[in-house]
Amino acid sequence: GLLGVWGERQAAAYLRKHGYTLVSLNYRCRGGEIDIIARKGRYLAFAEVKLRRDAAFAEAREFVTPAKQRRVIYAAKMWLSQHPTKLEPRFDVIEIYAPEGISTKNPKINHIKDAFEL
Repeated sequence: GLLGVWGERQAAAYLRKHGYTLVSLNYRCRGGEIDIIARKGRYLAFAEVKLRRDAAFAEAREFVTPAKQRRVIYAAKMWLSQHPTKLEPRFDVIEIYAPEGISTKNPKINHIKDAFEL
């Protein structure tokens, strides 16, 4: 929905600001999806964006379940089979805490590199 799109835009802007080049947004294939694919240095980051209103219940990264990880990894393998690269794949989670939803002025962003592995 709207909030998810807003969150992905926040994450994309954050990555650009930190020197990443966006390669693909919302890559989907049968059996998987990836929110953002971005490269920096020798890495190709497959990033899952997790949006939360707050961290009171659990940290957003805890919601990237093993099943979700498998779907992201599967989609990454599909993407890599179509776009061969010498870059090293990495799986990141970008947590966005937005207490006021899309009205949040300065969402807190936490970029977890190597959040899970192939």
